[in-house]
Amino acid sequence: MNDGCIKAVLVACLFIVIRIFPLSAQERIPVFISGEEGHKTYRIPAIIDLPGGDLLAFCEGRVNGASDFGDVNIVMKRSSDKGKTWSALQTLVDYDTLQAGNPAPVVDRTDPAIPGGRIFLFYNTGNNHEHEVRKGNGVREVWYISSVDGGQSWSPPVNITPQVHRPLQPGVNVAYNFKEDWRHYANTPGHAMQFASGKYKGRIYVAANHSFGNPAKDGSDYRAHAFYSDDHGKTFQLTDIVNIPGSNEALAAEISDNGLMMNIRNQKGDVKQRIIAKSKDGGVYWDTVYFDNRLPDPVCQGSIISYPVKKGKYVVAVSNAADTVQRNNLTLRISMNEGKTWYRSVLVESGASKDRNTDPTAYSDLVVLSPRSIGVLYEYNGYSRIVFKVVKW
Repeated sequence: MNDGCIKAVLVACLFIVIRIFPLSAQERIPVFISGEEGHKTYRIPAIIDLPGGDLLAFCEGRVNGASDFGDVNIVMKRSSDKGKTWSALQTLVDYDTLQAGNPAPVVDRTDPAIPGGRIFLFYNTGNNHEHEVRKGNGVREVWYISSVDGGQSWSPPVNITPQVHRPLQPGVNVAYNFKEDWRHYANTPGHAMQFASGKYKGRIYVAANHSFGNPAKDGSDYRAHAFYSDDHGKTFQLTDIVNIPGSNEALAAEISDNGLMMNIRNQKGDVKQRIIAKSKDGGVYWDTVYFDNRLPDPVCQGSIISYPVKKGKYVVAVSNAADTVQRNNLTLRISMNEGKTWYRSVLVESGASKDRNTDPTAYSDLVVLSPRSIGVLYEYNGYSRIVFKVVKW
């Protein structure tokens, strides 16, 4: 065999190794550590990048313990070196002794009045436990604050509940399949998004979910939906629901031809897979809804993000706890054909599966750092901390 043939074989082998065994480029970096900086527990991560390159990480700071309801604040940290180091904690929303949660940040990069970009941070407040709100004994509201200086300062809160929650104000129209009013309500969890191109360029889009009517033991009273703004946050509209019983926590990503893909938790747990919903009209109505048997899931949140490549196509990345028994085996998957197949699979984090009382990895969120580099912000080691890792694929 001549030198040219040997070189060709070695290159081919190296390509195969890289595809099968992609490497993470950075060690696990602690961001929010439970018990430090004024909060017993940190949960529900979300992350975005700013036009200048900084990263902003958000989560719920739970003052007294791990419970979803109680004295819960929304907190933030900043990184100016692609996640290697993080600032001290900043509290953005403190709803006294009640709950403020489900932070869903996004940067509006298309408003001509704010050329430097405006950050929107959508969030929910609640005055009772989720199971009580599902019974009709409480309310969950929807708010946002915004920043025009890269998150250094923030506006007063704006309540948009009447525009995005049922019962709706007169004159707000959208198609529904149910007569019951919504009860529980939650954004995402994770980042919101903005359409970067096409017919809906500039649309701010927040995936969400709600319950309706009396609670069902199997979680079938949940449905995913979204709300959006086409006028830089002046007004908001509701999308149609994702008509699969139990469709719950959701995130969304832009795909080609004015399309959108939503990645959704199945609260019922009868099928331990992610639910996918696709839209051809910017995420208002759903053309295709299905379970993806290549995305196993233990009934947990997952994240999705996309970015454009040549010929109007998008790379789509998904992260979730890819285990059907417990919240474990956090995996990042890459699709070059918008979810038809998954081109690469990277195990981001795994734990000791014998301990069923500890979830090694749970909720996560994604941020694009470069065409071959994605940052993953995720819950780690039984919710003892939220950490950041850069994955090159």
